[in-house]
Amino acid sequence: MAKRVRSETGIGDNAVSISYAAIELGRKIFGTLEGKKVLLVGAGEMAELAVEHLIRNRVGDIFVANRTFKRGVDLAKKFKGRAIRFEEIAETLKIVDIVISSTGSPDYVVKRDYVKGIMRSRRNRPVFFIDIAVPRDIDPDINRINNAYVYDIDDLKGVIDENIDERNHEAIKGERIVDEAVIHFRQWYDTLKVVPTIVALRNKMEGIAQGEIERTLNSLKHLSDSDAQAIQRMTHALINKIMHDPTLFLKNNGYHGNKSACLNITRKLFNLDEDGYDDSVTDV
Repeated sequence: MAKRVRSETGIGDNAVSISYAAIELGRKIFGTLEGKKVLLVGAGEMAELAVEHLIRNRVGDIFVANRTFKRGVDLAKKFKGRAIRFEEIAETLKIVDIVISSTGSPDYVVKRDYVKGIMRSRRNRPVFFIDIAVPRDIDPDINRINNAYVYDIDDLKGVIDENIDERNHEAIKGERIVDEAVIHFRQWYDTLKVVPTIVALRNKMEGIAQGEIERTLNSLKHLSDSDAQAIQRMTHALINKIMHDPTLFLKNNGYHGNKSACLNITRKLFNLDEDGYDDSVTDV
């Protein structure tokens, strides 16, 4: 059921986490993230989650810069990336496409002058900065540089708020699918109550028919095997046709929806609660 809700609605299409929203923004800018080089500044939980989303989008090389170099090495190893020192950030900006920063620094980690100085060597290829730090890591003035895009946590929250509204809308569709499934299950479950009665009624009819066929065939010794089989097939078809309407009647809640009463009447009418029946009574 969960799979059907996710496939038939857009409930999982939009980001509702900071890290996922950041990747969604990057995809809008670049069209695809496949093969894009990524620089992580800081090695905290938020950055780690963002990289996990990036890997699912098949990004290229991943660089990790952290004030504690060992922590950067550990995270880079986890994602098969490369650790760099903080002093190498400016140089690495020349080759990366996406920068995700989440340090605890009180000052800007990436400044406008860094980016302005490397855009010529980048041949104005776009660079996307995702600042998920509080206070900010990325100088907002970088946005004034052509082909440099800075999004901070407030921008990402705006995306998330829009996506939550969209998810709530899709959730209504999901609730409808679940409600329909519950109704169908209840209908199916309710039919289970009538199965023993329907089975008992069919068994009784087949028992009566089989007894009569045996009497008839015993008195008609001249019949061939194929004739006897034809009589058996005809009898089976008759039972199916006779059982059709009673079966539908009982499965469809019976008379005025009183299924229990209809089941009781059927069992009494055909004496289904007895262990057997008197097949010597053939006339009414």
